Amino acid sequence: MIGVFDSGIGGLTLLFELQKAMPNEEFMYYADTDNVPYSYKTPNQIKTFVEDAVLFLHQQGCGLVVLACNTATNVAIAYLREQYTFPIVAIQPAVKLAADHNHDHKRILSCATPITLSSVRYQQLLDKLGVRTMVDNLPLPKLVEFAENENFDSAEVLAYLKTEFSHFALENYQFIVLGCTHFTFFEALIETNFPPLKTLDGNAGTAKRVAYILEEEHLAAPTATANPSVTFYESGRLVQNPARFLRFLERLKVDI
Repeated sequence: MIGVFDSGIGGLTLLFELQKAMPNEEFMYYADTDNVPYSYKTPNQIKTFVEDAVLFLHQQGCGLVVLACNTATNVAIAYLREQYTFPIVAIQPAVKLAADHNHDHKRILSCATPITLSSVRYQQLLDKLGVRTMVDNLPLPKLVEFAENENFDSAEVLAYLKTEFSHFALENYQFIVLGCTHFTFFEALIETNFPPLKTLDGNAGTAKRVAYILEEEHLAAPTATANPSVTFYESGRLVQNPARFLRFLERLKVDI
């Protein structure tokens, strides 16, 4: 069984990709709805929230846990891997994907939460890829709140993005990296209203990495099941009626 953790509903965009890549696997999804959004929490608070959630999922029988939250990754992944031996896979902004496909040598707009963009891990990623001079960073914390409130394409959201993007000459960009899983819900809105931007996120790449580790660690489901289940938790509490989560997943089938 695979555990998927996110501060809220953003990780459902990664769960969607995981289910496509591994249709025989069962999943547990943990949304820390008591504490979302993480953008306004301290690193120590976030580390505690994430560790509690990861241990909860492991104790529930998850042999592998995925951090579907970029903020959680940047704050807690190094610590978690030092403390625990079970596999923990972490998403990160798809800057490498953007750089690899940047054949026109345009600038890259990287959007995430303020904590992600200012983190040592993210800064090291830019240096490792040698792309610091071509990447412009833009925090978009309000998109997390919009997504949590199911506000995906209102005039308010569009006005927020117009204001934030107005600081950049968009014709100089090809790719916008969505470095928060919540942001994936806004892919269609961004590409429709802000050409020539093309959205990229780390969901498919992370799903591929999870599938590889499952095989390497002999954790993959041995046989196919008719209807693999997803169990949902909110801050450690079993969700008896997951209609809200399922509604988000259904939206992704249309939008992505």
